[in-house]
Amino acid sequence: MPVSTMYDCSRNDTREAGLAAAAGAVRSGGLVVLPTDTVYGIGCDAFDANAVRSLLAAKGRGPDMPVPVLVGSWSTVDGLTMSVPSRARSLIEAFWPGGLSIVLAHAPSLAWDLGETRGTVMLRMPLHPVALELLREVGPMAVSSANRSGHPPATTAGEAREQLGDLVTVYLDGGPSGDRVPSTIVDLTGAKPVVLREGEVSTAALAEVLGTELEVAR
Repeated sequence: MPVSTMYDCSRNDTREAGLAAAAGAVRSGGLVVLPTDTVYGIGCDAFDANAVRSLLAAKGRGPDMPVPVLVGSWSTVDGLTMSVPSRARSLIEAFWPGGLSIVLAHAPSLAWDLGETRGTVMLRMPLHPVALELLREVGPMAVSSANRSGHPPATTAGEAREQLGDLVTVYLDGGPSGDRVPSTIVDLTGAKPVVLREGEVSTAALAEVLGTELEVAR
C-alpha cells in the first residue's frame, strides 16, 4: 500500500502541489482528506463506484448510510438531479456555500453508486477555499466525515490521519476546522420540506427563506 502524503495548504507552493496531487488521486480512484467549513472530509470521485466502496471500507461503514456529494458551484446541481424545485433554489441562494445539505431526487441517468440512496442524493457546497478549488478541478465528490465509524469527526488533518492512515492517498491540511458542528440536512423530495438534522443552519432560518414551517424528523 502506498504511503500517504500530507500537504500544508497555508503555503502557496505546497497548496498548489497538494491540490494537484489530490486531483490526481481522485481521478485515479484514490481517497483524499480535505478541509471543509464543518469538519474534515474523506472524499473520492462521486462517479467511481469502486472508490466509493473504498471510502466506506476506510470508515468501517456499510452502504446503508449513503455518502453525501459535495459540489463546487450552484449550477452543478442541475446536472445531478431530476429537477431543482424553486424551494431548493431559494435555499441554495441563501445558504450556499455553507452548512446546508439538501436531499433531492437524483437524475436517473447518472452512473453512480453512493449506497442505498433510494433514488436520492444529498448535496452541499462547502464554504472552504481549498475544498472549492478541488471540487472545481475534479467535479462532484462523494465526501463523508474523515473518521472511522463510531469515532469523533476529525477537526484537523492530523486527527484524520491518526484514524485513516495510509488508506488515504493525499491529506490536504487547511488548519483546524473549529467546532464539530455538522451541516443541517433538509429533505426536499416530498410534498413538504423535512429537516432530517439541525446543524449549522437553524430550522427557523430555513423557514424564513421558504416562507413556511418545516417538519422536523424525530
